Amino acid sequence: MRKPPPFDSLYEAAGSLAEKIAAEGASCEACIRDFDSDETRSADEVFLEQNVRFQTHIANGAALDALLAELVFTLDRMTAAVSADLDSFRGLTLREKMVGWTSRQRMWRMYTERVREAPVIERLLDLLAKSDALAGLIVSQRTSIIERHKIAEHGLVGIVEQRRRLVDSIDIARLKMKELNAKALTTQGRIGVYGNRAHWEQMEAERRALKAEAERISAEEHEMRDDSQRRERFIGLYQGLVDALNGRIAACNVLLRKLMIDVEERLIIYQAQVDTDRPGMKVRIKPELFPDIAAPIRLFEKGMLVAQDLERRKSRADLDVAEKFPAYAEPAPETSGAPLIDTARRSFRFRSLFPRS
Repeated sequence: MRKPPPFDSLYEAAGSLAEKIAAEGASCEACIRDFDSDETRSADEVFLEQNVRFQTHIANGAALDALLAELVFTLDRMTAAVSADLDSFRGLTLREKMVGWTSRQRMWRMYTERVREAPVIERLLDLLAKSDALAGLIVSQRTSIIERHKIAEHGLVGIVEQRRRLVDSIDIARLKMKELNAKALTTQGRIGVYGNRAHWEQMEAERRALKAEAERISAEEHEMRDDSQRRERFIGLYQGLVDALNGRIAACNVLLRKLMIDVEERLIIYQAQVDTDRPGMKVRIKPELFPDIAAPIRLFEKGMLVAQDLERRKSRADLDVAEKFPAYAEPAPETSGAPLIDTARRSFRFRSLFPRS
Protein backbone atom coordinates (compact mmCIF):
# COMPACT_ATOMS: atom_id res chain seq x y z
CA MET A 1 0.00 0.00 0.00
CA ARG A 2 1.32 3.44 -0.94
CA LYS A 3 2.37 5.48 2.06
CA PRO A 4 0.53 8.83 2.13
CA PRO A 5 2.69 11.96 1.79
CA PRO A 6 3.67 13.63 5.08
CA PHE A 7 1.69 16.62 6.26
CA ASP A 8 4.45 19.17 5.63
CA SER A 9 4.85 18.14 1.99
CA LEU A 10 1.09 18.30 1.39
CA TYR A 11 0.87 21.66 3.13
CA GLU A 12 3.70 23.10 1.06
CA ALA A 13 2.05 21.85 -2.14
CA ALA A 14 -1.27 23.38 -1.08
CA GLY A 15 0.39 26.72 -0.32
CA SER A 16 2.09 26.81 -3.72
CA LEU A 17 -1.13 25.91 -5.50
CA ALA A 18 -2.99 28.60 -3.54
CA GLU A 19 -0.53 31.24 -4.78
CA LYS A 20 -0.96 30.03 -8.35
CA ILE A 21 -4.74 30.10 -8.04
CA ALA A 22 -4.64 33.65 -6.69
CA ALA A 23 -2.85 34.83 -9.84
CA GLU A 24 -5.25 32.87 -12.06
CA GLY A 25 -8.23 34.28 -10.21
CA ALA A 26 -7.03 37.84 -10.75
CA SER A 27 -6.69 37.10 -14.47
CA CYS A 28 -10.22 35.67 -14.63
CA GLU A 29 -11.59 38.70 -12.80
CA ALA A 30 -9.89 40.96 -15.36
CA CYS A 31 -11.55 39.02 -18.20
CA ILE A 32 -14.99 39.65 -16.75
CA ARG A 33 -14.26 43.24 -15.79
CA ASP A 34 -12.85 44.13 -19.22
CA PHE A 35 -15.46 42.16 -21.17
CA ASP A 36 -16.28 44.96 -23.66
CA SER A 37 -12.79 46.46 -23.96
CA ASP A 38 -11.09 43.98 -26.32
CA GLU A 39 -12.21 44.91 -29.84
CA THR A 40 -9.04 43.89 -31.66
CA ARG A 41 -9.77 40.15 -31.76
CA SER A 42 -12.71 38.05 -32.81
CA ALA A 43 -15.19 36.77 -30.24
CA ASP A 44 -14.28 33.18 -31.10
CA GLU A 45 -10.60 33.78 -30.46
CA VAL A 46 -11.26 35.49 -27.14
CA PHE A 47 -13.71 32.80 -26.03
CA LEU A 48 -11.32 29.93 -26.79
CA GLU A 49 -8.54 31.64 -24.85
CA GLN A 50 -10.73 32.50 -21.88
CA ASN A 51 -12.34 29.07 -21.83
CA VAL A 52 -8.94 27.44 -21.36
CA ARG A 53 -8.03 29.98 -18.68
CA PHE A 54 -11.28 29.57 -16.75
CA GLN A 55 -11.39 25.77 -16.95
CA THR A 56 -7.78 25.59 -15.75
CA HIS A 57 -8.60 27.87 -12.83
CA ILE A 58 -11.68 25.83 -11.90
CA ALA A 59 -9.72 22.55 -12.10
CA ASN A 60 -6.88 23.94 -9.96
CA GLY A 61 -9.41 25.14 -7.40
CA ALA A 62 -10.89 21.66 -7.17
CA ALA A 63 -7.39 20.20 -6.82
CA LEU A 64 -6.60 22.61 -3.98
CA ASP A 65 -9.83 21.71 -2.20
CA ALA A 66 -8.88 18.04 -2.48
CA LEU A 67 -5.45 18.83 -1.00
CA LEU A 68 -7.05 20.71 1.88
CA ALA A 69 -9.37 17.78 2.54
CA GLU A 70 -6.39 15.40 2.50
CA LEU A 71 -4.59 17.65 5.00
CA VAL A 72 -7.60 17.69 7.32
CA PHE A 73 -7.86 13.91 7.25
CA THR A 74 -4.09 13.51 7.58
CA LEU A 75 -4.31 15.34 10.89
CA ASP A 76 -7.27 13.17 11.83
CA ARG A 77 -5.24 10.02 11.17
CA MET A 78 -2.32 11.44 13.18
CA THR A 79 -4.72 12.15 16.05
CA ALA A 80 -5.96 8.55 15.93
CA ALA A 81 -2.36 7.35 16.17
CA VAL A 82 -1.71 9.53 19.24
CA SER A 83 -4.97 8.32 20.78
CA ALA A 84 -3.95 4.71 20.23
CA ASP A 85 -0.61 5.35 21.95
CA LEU A 86 -2.38 7.00 24.85
CA ASP A 87 -4.70 4.02 25.14
CA SER A 88 -1.68 1.75 25.53
CA PHE A 89 -0.66 3.80 28.57
CA ARG A 90 -3.92 3.04 30.38
CA GLY A 91 -2.66 -0.38 31.37
CA LEU A 92 0.51 -2.31 31.99
CA THR A 93 2.29 -4.31 29.33
CA LEU A 94 2.79 -8.05 29.77
CA ARG A 95 6.48 -7.48 30.54
CA GLU A 96 5.65 -4.89 33.19
CA LYS A 97 3.11 -7.23 34.77
CA MET A 98 5.65 -10.05 34.90
CA VAL A 99 8.18 -7.73 36.58
CA GLY A 100 5.46 -6.76 39.04
CA TRP A 101 5.30 -10.32 40.34
CA THR A 102 8.69 -9.78 41.92
CA SER A 103 8.85 -5.99 42.38
CA ARG A 104 5.90 -3.62 42.16
CA GLN A 105 8.24 -0.67 42.58
CA ARG A 106 10.25 -1.70 39.54
CA MET A 107 7.04 -2.39 37.59
CA TRP A 108 5.75 1.16 38.12
CA ARG A 109 9.20 2.59 37.37
CA MET A 110 9.19 0.78 34.01
CA TYR A 111 5.67 2.03 33.31
CA THR A 112 6.62 5.65 34.13
CA GLU A 113 9.73 5.50 31.93
CA ARG A 114 7.67 4.12 29.04
CA VAL A 115 5.16 6.94 29.32
CA ARG A 116 7.86 9.57 29.60
CA GLU A 117 9.77 8.28 26.60
CA ALA A 118 6.72 8.55 24.37
CA PRO A 119 6.56 12.22 23.25
CA VAL A 120 2.76 12.29 23.36
CA ILE A 121 2.48 15.85 24.64
CA GLU A 122 4.95 17.07 22.03
CA ARG A 123 2.99 15.24 19.32
CA LEU A 124 -0.27 16.80 20.50
CA LEU A 125 1.26 20.28 20.53
CA ASP A 126 2.63 19.63 17.05
CA LEU A 127 -0.86 18.59 15.94
CA LEU A 128 -2.27 21.83 17.32
CA ALA A 129 0.41 23.85 15.53
CA LYS A 130 -0.34 22.06 12.27
CA SER A 131 -4.06 22.54 12.84
CA ASP A 132 -3.51 26.26 13.36
CA ALA A 133 -1.50 26.55 10.14
CA LEU A 134 -4.07 24.59 8.15
CA ALA A 135 -6.95 26.60 9.60
CA GLY A 136 -5.15 29.78 8.56
CA LEU A 137 -4.76 28.49 5.01
CA ILE A 138 -8.41 27.44 4.74
CA VAL A 139 -9.64 30.73 6.21
CA SER A 140 -7.47 32.76 3.84
CA GLN A 141 -8.73 30.71 0.91
CA ARG A 142 -12.32 31.16 2.00
CA THR A 143 -11.85 34.92 2.36
CA SER A 144 -10.24 35.30 -1.07
CA ILE A 145 -12.84 33.04 -2.72
CA ILE A 146 -15.71 35.05 -1.22
CA GLU A 147 -14.17 38.28 -2.53
CA ARG A 148 -13.51 36.74 -5.95
CA HIS A 149 -17.05 35.36 -6.06
CA LYS A 150 -18.44 38.80 -5.26
CA ILE A 151 -16.43 40.47 -8.04
CA ALA A 152 -17.19 37.77 -10.61
CA GLU A 153 -20.89 37.71 -9.77
CA HIS A 154 -21.14 41.50 -9.95
CA GLY A 155 -19.46 41.51 -13.37
CA LEU A 156 -21.66 38.67 -14.56
CA VAL A 157 -24.83 40.49 -13.46
CA GLY A 158 -23.73 43.53 -15.46
CA ILE A 159 -23.20 41.44 -18.60
CA VAL A 160 -26.55 39.68 -18.12
CA GLU A 161 -28.36 42.99 -17.62
CA GLN A 162 -26.80 44.44 -20.77
CA ARG A 163 -27.90 41.38 -22.73
CA ARG A 164 -31.43 41.77 -21.36
CA ARG A 165 -31.47 45.37 -22.57
CA LEU A 166 -30.18 44.22 -25.94
CA VAL A 167 -32.98 41.68 -26.23
CA ASP A 168 -35.53 44.41 -25.45
CA SER A 169 -33.92 46.72 -28.02
CA ILE A 170 -33.95 43.94 -30.61
CA ASP A 171 -37.67 43.40 -30.05
CA ILE A 172 -38.33 47.13 -30.41
CA ALA A 173 -36.20 47.31 -33.57
CA ARG A 174 -38.07 44.40 -35.15
CA LEU A 175 -41.43 46.02 -34.43
CA LYS A 176 -40.20 49.30 -35.92
CA MET A 177 -38.86 47.54 -39.04
CA LYS A 178 -42.20 45.81 -39.48
CA GLU A 179 -43.98 49.14 -39.20
CA LEU A 180 -41.65 50.90 -41.66
CA ASN A 181 -41.86 48.10 -44.21
CA ALA A 182 -45.65 48.16 -43.97
CA LYS A 183 -45.71 51.94 -44.56
CA ALA A 184 -43.29 51.59 -47.47
CA LEU A 185 -45.48 48.88 -49.02
CA THR A 186 -48.60 51.03 -48.61
CA THR A 187 -46.86 54.03 -50.17
CA GLN A 188 -45.64 51.89 -53.08
CA GLY A 189 -49.23 50.75 -53.72
CA ARG A 190 -50.46 54.33 -53.95
CA ILE A 191 -47.90 55.37 -56.57
CA GLY A 192 -49.54 55.66 -59.99
CA VAL A 193 -53.02 55.53 -58.49
CA TYR A 194 -53.49 58.84 -56.73
CA GLY A 195 -52.30 62.35 -57.64
CA ASN A 196 -50.08 63.54 -60.46
CA ARG A 197 -46.54 62.68 -61.47
CA ALA A 198 -45.00 65.14 -59.02
CA HIS A 199 -47.04 63.57 -56.23
CA TRP A 200 -45.92 60.10 -57.31
CA GLU A 201 -42.28 61.16 -57.22
CA GLN A 202 -42.78 62.56 -53.73
CA MET A 203 -44.36 59.29 -52.57
CA GLU A 204 -41.47 57.31 -54.14
CA ALA A 205 -39.02 59.46 -52.21
CA GLU A 206 -40.98 58.75 -49.02
CA ARG A 207 -40.99 55.02 -49.82
CA ARG A 208 -37.24 55.01 -50.34
CA ALA A 209 -36.72 56.91 -47.10
CA LEU A 210 -38.87 54.40 -45.24
CA LYS A 211 -36.94 51.47 -46.76
CA ALA A 212 -33.60 53.13 -45.97
CA GLU A 213 -34.63 53.66 -42.35
CA ALA A 214 -35.83 50.05 -42.15
CA GLU A 215 -32.50 48.82 -43.55
CA ARG A 216 -30.56 51.00 -41.09
CA ILE A 217 -32.55 49.60 -38.17
CA SER A 218 -32.10 46.09 -39.59
CA ALA A 219 -28.32 46.58 -39.61
CA GLU A 220 -28.44 47.78 -36.00
CA GLU A 221 -30.67 44.85 -35.08
CA HIS A 222 -28.18 42.45 -36.68
CA GLU A 223 -25.31 43.98 -34.65
CA MET A 224 -27.34 43.83 -31.45
CA ARG A 225 -28.28 40.20 -32.17
CA ASP A 226 -24.62 39.27 -32.70
CA ASP A 227 -23.68 41.06 -29.47
CA SER A 228 -26.50 39.30 -27.61
CA GLN A 229 -25.37 35.89 -28.86
CA ARG A 230 -21.77 36.72 -27.96
CA ARG A 231 -22.81 37.69 -24.46
CA GLU A 232 -24.92 34.57 -24.06
CA ARG A 233 -21.91 32.43 -24.92
CA PHE A 234 -19.63 34.17 -22.41
CA ILE A 235 -22.36 34.26 -19.76
CA GLY A 236 -22.31 30.45 -19.70
CA LEU A 237 -18.53 30.50 -19.21
CA TYR A 238 -18.63 33.10 -16.45
CA GLN A 239 -21.57 31.43 -14.73
CA GLY A 240 -19.50 28.25 -14.55
CA LEU A 241 -16.78 30.17 -12.70
CA VAL A 242 -19.27 31.74 -10.27
CA ASP A 243 -20.83 28.33 -9.56
CA ALA A 244 -17.41 26.78 -9.00
CA LEU A 245 -16.42 29.56 -6.58
CA ASN A 246 -19.68 29.12 -4.70
CA GLY A 247 -18.97 25.39 -4.42
CA ARG A 248 -15.48 26.12 -3.13
CA ILE A 249 -16.88 28.40 -0.41
CA ALA A 250 -19.12 25.54 0.71
CA ALA A 251 -16.15 23.15 0.65
CA CYS A 252 -14.07 25.50 2.81
CA ASN A 253 -16.97 25.79 5.25
CA VAL A 254 -17.33 22.04 5.78
CA LEU A 255 -13.56 21.50 5.99
CA LEU A 256 -13.15 24.33 8.48
CA ARG A 257 -16.01 23.03 10.59
CA LYS A 258 -14.52 19.52 10.68
CA LEU A 259 -11.06 20.86 11.43
CA MET A 260 -12.33 22.91 14.38
CA ILE A 261 -14.23 19.92 15.78
CA ASP A 262 -11.11 17.80 15.35
CA VAL A 263 -9.14 20.48 17.21
CA GLU A 264 -11.59 20.14 20.10
CA GLU A 265 -10.89 16.41 20.08
CA ARG A 266 -7.14 17.02 20.20
CA LEU A 267 -7.61 19.39 23.12
CA ILE A 268 -9.66 16.81 25.02
CA ILE A 269 -7.00 14.16 24.37
CA TYR A 270 -4.34 16.63 25.51
CA GLN A 271 -6.24 17.35 28.71
CA ALA A 272 -6.64 13.65 29.39
CA GLN A 273 -2.89 13.19 29.08
CA VAL A 274 -1.69 16.14 31.14
CA ASP A 275 -4.23 15.35 33.86
CA THR A 276 -2.61 11.95 34.36
CA ASP A 277 0.95 13.19 34.06
CA ARG A 278 3.23 14.47 36.80
CA PRO A 279 2.93 18.08 38.01
CA GLY A 280 4.94 20.52 35.95
CA MET A 281 4.52 18.61 32.72
CA LYS A 282 1.44 20.55 31.66
CA VAL A 283 2.20 22.96 28.84
CA ARG A 284 0.00 26.05 28.69
CA ILE A 285 -2.09 26.41 25.58
CA LYS A 286 -3.18 29.98 24.89
CA PRO A 287 -5.34 31.40 22.09
CA GLU A 288 -2.57 33.90 21.31
CA LEU A 289 -0.21 31.04 20.45
CA PHE A 290 -2.72 29.48 18.04
CA PRO A 291 -4.73 32.43 16.64
CA ASP A 292 -6.47 30.52 13.86
CA ILE A 293 -7.89 27.90 16.23
CA ALA A 294 -8.45 30.33 19.10
CA ALA A 295 -12.21 29.64 19.35
CA PRO A 296 -11.97 25.98 20.47
CA ILE A 297 -9.00 26.83 22.70
CA ARG A 298 -11.12 29.40 24.55
CA LEU A 299 -13.75 26.69 25.12
CA PHE A 300 -10.97 24.39 26.30
CA GLU A 301 -9.73 27.00 28.79
CA LYS A 302 -13.25 27.38 30.21
CA GLY A 303 -13.71 23.62 30.53
CA MET A 304 -16.63 23.66 28.06
CA LEU A 305 -15.47 20.77 25.85
CA VAL A 306 -17.51 17.59 26.34
CA ALA A 307 -16.39 14.34 24.74
CA GLN A 308 -19.89 12.89 24.33
CA ASP A 309 -21.25 15.95 22.55
CA LEU A 310 -18.08 16.16 20.47
CA GLU A 311 -18.48 12.61 19.18
CA ARG A 312 -21.96 13.39 17.81
CA ARG A 313 -20.81 16.61 16.11
CA LYS A 314 -17.72 14.94 14.71
CA SER A 315 -19.84 12.23 13.09
CA ARG A 316 -22.07 14.88 11.53
CA ALA A 317 -19.05 16.85 10.26
CA ASP A 318 -17.55 13.69 8.75
CA LEU A 319 -20.79 13.05 6.86
CA ASP A 320 -20.83 16.63 5.55
CA VAL A 321 -17.24 16.33 4.33
CA ALA A 322 -17.97 12.96 2.74
CA GLU A 323 -20.82 14.57 0.82
CA LYS A 324 -18.42 17.16 -0.63
CA PHE A 325 -15.48 14.77 -0.93
CA PRO A 326 -16.79 11.22 -1.56
CA ALA A 327 -13.27 9.80 -1.42
CA TYR A 328 -13.35 10.28 2.35
CA ALA A 329 -16.70 8.61 2.93
CA GLU A 330 -16.63 5.59 5.24
CA PRO A 331 -17.09 2.32 3.32
CA ALA A 332 -20.53 0.76 3.49
CA PRO A 333 -20.83 -2.25 5.82
CA GLU A 334 -20.45 -5.59 4.10
CA THR A 335 -23.13 -7.36 6.15
CA SER A 336 -26.35 -7.67 4.19
CA GLY A 337 -29.15 -5.63 5.68
CA ALA A 338 -26.81 -3.65 7.95
CA PRO A 339 -27.50 0.10 8.20
CA LEU A 340 -25.29 2.38 6.11
CA ILE A 341 -24.50 4.40 9.24
CA ASP A 342 -24.22 2.63 12.57
CA THR A 343 -25.66 5.22 14.91
CA ALA A 344 -24.86 3.04 17.89
CA ARG A 345 -21.15 2.90 17.09
CA ARG A 346 -18.94 4.78 19.52
CA SER A 347 -15.55 6.19 18.68
CA PHE A 348 -12.73 3.92 19.79
CA ARG A 349 -10.55 6.83 20.74
CA PHE A 350 -13.24 8.34 22.97
CA ARG A 351 -14.16 4.98 24.49
CA SER A 352 -10.55 4.22 25.37
CA LEU A 353 -9.76 7.67 26.72
CA PHE A 354 -12.84 8.19 28.78
CA PRO A 355 -14.02 4.89 30.33
CA ARG A 356 -17.23 4.86 32.29
CA SER A 357 -16.86 4.68 36.04
